Formats: sequence, C-alpha cells, structure tokens
Amino acid sequence: MTTPQQALVRYAARNNAEWCAAMCRAHGVASEFGGEAWVAAGRTPSYYPDAVTLEPGADREALVARVDTAAPGAAVKDSFADLDLAAAGFHVLFDAQWIHRPAGAAAPRTAPEPAGLAWEVAGDRDALRDWALAWDDGGGDASLFRDGLLADPETFVISGRSAGGRVVAGAVATRSERVVGVSNVFAGGGLGPDAAWSTVLSALDRLFPALPVVGYEQGDDLTAAVRHGFEPAGALRVWLRDG
Repeated sequence: MTTPQQALVRYAARNNAEWCAAMCRAHGVASEFGGEAWVAAGRTPSYYPDAVTLEPGADREALVARVDTAAPGAAVKDSFADLDLAAAGFHVLFDAQWIHRPAGAAAPRTAPEPAGLAWEVAGDRDALRDWALAWDDGGGDASLFRDGLLADPETFVISGRSAGGRVVAGAVATRSERVVGVSNVFAGGGLGPDAAWSTVLSALDRLFPALPVVGYEQGDDLTAAVRHGFEPAGALRVWLRDG
C-alpha cells in the first residue's frame, strides 16, 4: 500500500521530470517517459539529469541501458535514493530532500517578514533574459534558459523585482496535475534565501492556490525552505558518471 508520503515523492519526482523534459525541449533534446523513469535521448543541458526515476525500486540495468553513457557526464536523479549505480561507473554527486508545502499553508511565525518585492511571470524574451542574468549572477550560464520555455504552458518563470525594477529574486514553477514544483530559487542584491522564498511563495499562492508546492533542497537552502512552511518528504540522490 502506498503511503501519503510515498505518493508525495512520486508526484514530486514526476513533476521534476516534467520540468527536465521542458528544459530539454527548449534545447532541442528529445526525451521519453517510461513506467519507471524519464530518460533523455542525448546529453541534457548543464545541471540537468539524463534520467529521473519515477518509481521506487527501478530496474538498475534497464535504466542504465536507456541512458547515453557514450560521452562523459551522464547523470541520474535517483528519486527514492534506493539505487546503487556504482557498478555502472557512477558516483554520488549529492544527496538532498524532497520538500512539500500544503496548498494555502501560511509561513511559520519564525519565518522573516516578506521582502516586499513585486513579482511577475516572465512573458517575453527580454523579461526572461533579465531573470536569467540575475539567476546566473555572472556565472556564464544565463543562456541555459532559452526562449522556448516561454511557449511551455506549464512553465512559469517568476521574477521578484526591486522598487527600481531590477530582478533580484526568482524561481521557476512547473505545474502538474496534482502539484506545482519550484526550482532554481535564488536571491541576489544582498538578499538571502528568505527573501526569495517570501516572494516566490506569494506568487505561487496567487497563481496556484489549490496546489501543494514541491521541490527539493539541501543544506542551508533546505533549512530556509522549512522556515517557510515546507516539510521534508523523502530522500533523493543524484549520480554522475565521469567516463
């Protein structure tokens, strides 16, 4: 019998795979959903896995056979942290926690007051470029977020703008049937993660009031998410193959 927490992890994993598929489409990379995993047909954009497991206990050999391991850098998001891919040449890149926030949940009293940033959903390439440059913060990866994302009906690039109109916080939201996923949460301009979460959750509460919010975080970012009403829902692991 599937427990409510196991169901949440399944929803979160599927939602994350749908976001990875959207990013792949924007880069012209085909992908496919199977019963146990989503897998890209070729190497995915930077920071995105080549496969995401959708069910616990996925067949390791069948999964690895579907992943393109001919070139270095193949990555697998082990959504239930229950696979051992070391024998296939992978090593653990990082561990994290799926997180869940019920629909309409208020931030705990321990969370800082909202930063008062004005939020918007990027609707054109200029707004997307502003967001990407703020997210990247000079790292050289702003071009990762391509214009094709603007045409995806389930992808919402959320910006938090200062009083002067500069993008200083934001995230990406991906809507699924049962949940909305949030990723790429950031804050710049001297602001911290609390300002980002306050802004992003204000937007999500308006855009998707009936949907729970899911995602994954680790370390201090996980601590900040918990301050804003999220609860850990289950472990995940990302594996990377160097050769």
